Amino acid sequence: MALTLPSLALANDSDDRPQLGLAGLLSGSNKQDLPPIMLSAGMPLAETPWVLKSGTYYEFEIQGDGSQELGLAGAEFFRAIWIDEIVVEGLEIRPLGLDSIEFDEAGEMEIGFVAIKPGQYHLKVPGSTGDTQRLEITIK
Repeated sequence: MALTLPSLALANDSDDRPQLGLAGLLSGSNKQDLPPIMLSAGMPLAETPWVLKSGTYYEFEIQGDGSQELGLAGAEFFRAIWIDEIVVEGLEIRPLGLDSIEFDEAGEMEIGFVAIKPGQYHLKVPGSTGDTQRLEITIK
C-alpha cells in the first residue's frame, strides 16, 4: 500500500489558494503590523478595536511611558493565538503561553503572533472599568 501526501501550495502555483511561499504562515507576505498599545496613566490603550484574520501573522508594540505601574491582561486572547516571540530590549522570548504582562517603568516590547481561534476577545488594564482601558479584538 502506497502512502501519498497532499501537495503544498507554492508561490508559483496558479490556483486561487493563498500563496504563502515555503515559510508558510511565517512568510513576509502573510505579516501585518498592528498599531501600538500605549500604557499610560489615564490614556486610552488604542485608537480603534482590532479585527484580525485567523492564520495571519501579526506584530505589535506595547509602549509604557512609566507614568504608573501598569499591566495588560487578556488570558482568553493569548490562548486564541500562537505567540512566535516577544522582544524586550533586543532579547527574544519564545513562550509556550502568556496570561498578562506588566510595566513597572518606561519601556517597550514587541509581540509577534499568529491569530488562530475565531471569536471576540479583549486586552485590558487589570482592575480598570473604563472603556478606554480595554482593547476589543475580533478574530475572524
